[in-house]
Amino acid sequence: MKDHNFNPESLMMTYGYKPELSEGAIKCPIFQTSTFVFKTAEEGKAFFELAYGLREKSEKEELGLIYSRINNPNLEILENRLCLWDKADDCAVFESGMSAISTVLLEFLKPGDLLVYSNPVYGGTDHFIHHFLDKIGVDTIGVMPNQSIEEVEQMIEASGKADKLSMIYLETPANPTNDIVDIEKFSQIAAKYSTEDRKALVAVDNTYMGPLWQHPLQCGADLVLYSATKYIGGHSDLIAGAVLGNTELMVRVKTLRTFLGNMVSPHTAWLLLRSLETLKVRMDQQTQNAQIVADYLDKHSKVEKVYYLGLLKEGTEAHNIYTKQCSAPGAMVSFDIIGGEKEAFMFLNNLKLMKLAVSLGGTESLSEHPKTMTHAGVNEEQQQQMNITDQLVRLSIGVESAKDLIWDLEQALEKVDIANALEVETV
Repeated sequence: MKDHNFNPESLMMTYGYKPELSEGAIKCPIFQTSTFVFKTAEEGKAFFELAYGLREKSEKEELGLIYSRINNPNLEILENRLCLWDKADDCAVFESGMSAISTVLLEFLKPGDLLVYSNPVYGGTDHFIHHFLDKIGVDTIGVMPNQSIEEVEQMIEASGKADKLSMIYLETPANPTNDIVDIEKFSQIAAKYSTEDRKALVAVDNTYMGPLWQHPLQCGADLVLYSATKYIGGHSDLIAGAVLGNTELMVRVKTLRTFLGNMVSPHTAWLLLRSLETLKVRMDQQTQNAQIVADYLDKHSKVEKVYYLGLLKEGTEAHNIYTKQCSAPGAMVSFDIIGGEKEAFMFLNNLKLMKLAVSLGGTESLSEHPKTMTHAGVNEEQQQQMNITDQLVRLSIGVESAKDLIWDLEQALEKVDIANALEVETV
């Protein structure tokens, strides 16, 4: 095996697992146990010394199994396999995407620090930034999609907190508008305001691209985060999150995870191991379908604008960023229907194959209305600034037949009466 450089998808069935240690089972069993037996008291002592950071690991020494809040075979094999996609040193899997996000923000931000974050972000992230970080004294600056790097630096300088910049948090492409930001340029900003004693980190929520279509760590980011519920899980049957980065940062993330107790369960880890085996074939089909859907909507008379990376015009800054840091346009398509909430709801209520539900990245196609659903808690003025309007509809494209998806869109759009909306525009 060491003589060949395998692609990650080829290793998702075997990497990190030894059948001979589990009665020859071809698939990793579920290690549904709370604790593990030490061979000797000396071994238990050595394991705890590593777990609590009381000494450095010796060469080739690994942290042994102690207790499932600290480590578990399902958890360890899953984290090892996830590292392959992003070429990360280490990975920590959590019981939800928000658990991963909140743990990272709590570990690397303290009262008085400055956080710069891109807009829009997932509604739960937005709430945590505005209603929790603010409460504990973390200063924040929200950056809008149309702002230049020069403007961002001016905002940091104007805040008077440039020397306190601790993290730049990016969500790119953004939920729900597919706005894209340049990870490399934001990494350069972080480097500019870092010192020998204090490094400003760049963390990227990569949920929209999954571990296949974009690799933020290769673009200069320090940490990459996922709602593993989405493409990594891929079947809408589990909740999980993940964080990946270098060894030094991940020790801190995993240590806090141990004491918050928000690691994923053995059963959920086992389900995620199953999902990783089909991740590439699922995501390849989803992005192919999404391009067909986006092209169809882009030409429809009842659609005002489509937000999809595969429709970005060559020569634009957004297209240049996309081609630099993404390998595919993804499977999330948003669009403005002509009219407003009434027309959007009429479309959503008439879909047959696509289901009306939040979340994304599953094998089934989903639809939702961001302004009144996933981003309902976002300040209304901010919603307008970020184009999260009454007109906006978000689609997560699955693995169904593209022809059937187009049929569903067509019949739902046929039932939408935009005559009144057009009259209002004319007036």
